[in-house]
Amino acid sequence: MERAGARRGPRLAVNVDHIATIRQARRGRDPDPVAAAALAELAGAEGIIVHLREDRRHIQDRDLRLLRETVSTRLNLEMAATEEMVGIATAVRPDLVTLVPERREELTTEGGLEVAGQRGRLTSVVGTLQGAGLPVSLFVAPEEEQVEAAKAVGATAVELHTGRYAEARGEAAREVLGALIRAARFAAGAGLRVSAGHGLTYANVEPVAAIPEVEELNIGHCIVARAALVGMERAVREMLTRIRGARA
Repeated sequence: MERAGARRGPRLAVNVDHIATIRQARRGRDPDPVAAAALAELAGAEGIIVHLREDRRHIQDRDLRLLRETVSTRLNLEMAATEEMVGIATAVRPDLVTLVPERREELTTEGGLEVAGQRGRLTSVVGTLQGAGLPVSLFVAPEEEQVEAAKAVGATAVELHTGRYAEARGEAAREVLGALIRAARFAAGAGLRVSAGHGLTYANVEPVAAIPEVEELNIGHCIVARAALVGMERAVREMLTRIRGARA
C-alpha cells in the first residue's frame, strides 16, 4: 500500500494569519482572512491554519467562528495551552488543534513547544481536548526527546519546526535537514502523523517536501507575501507546484 502523500508530495495547508495582520494595521474590514482562506482552497490548499493569540494581534474570534463555518477542507487552530484557548477550541471545534508556545513580545513563534519539561500540564490539556473529540498536534523542535514526549502526553501528531532549517545556509542547512529527516522518521515510527512548517519559502521548501514521512506542510507568511503581488490563488498554485515536484 502506498504511504500517504508518497506519490504527489505532502498536502499544503495555508496559514492566513498575516492577511489579518494587514487588516489589523488599520483596524478595518479588509483584507478578510475568511475570503483569503476560500481562495486558497479554490487554488488547491487542503487545509487552513490560524493562530488565535492571547493578544489577538491578527486573527480575531470572529474570524475563527466564520472560518469554522466556511472552510471546506480542514481547519487547524494553533493556540497556546491555556484555559481560555481550550474553552474556545472545544466551543468552535476545529478539525485539528496544534499546541504552540507563545510569548507576547515575539514577532512570530520562535521555537518548538518544550514538551519534555512540562509533561504533566500538557497531558492534562491534551486529554481535555481529545476527550472533547479534538485531535491534537504539538509543534516541536526536530529532536527525538521532544517527539517522544509528544507521544507520551497523548498527542496523535507533531508539526516539526523548520525555522532553523529556513535560517541555515550551506553545510549547516544540510545538517538541520538531516535532523528533520531523522525526527520525521522517528515520529512516524512512533505512530504519530507528521507535518512541518515555519519559515518555508518557494526557494527552500522542496527538500522538506521530499521527506517521505511528512504528510503536510504548513506555510503562511511566504504565501501571503507572494499573494500581495500576484494574488492568493496564483501564490498557492506556485507553492503547490514546488511541493509536488519534490517527490517526482
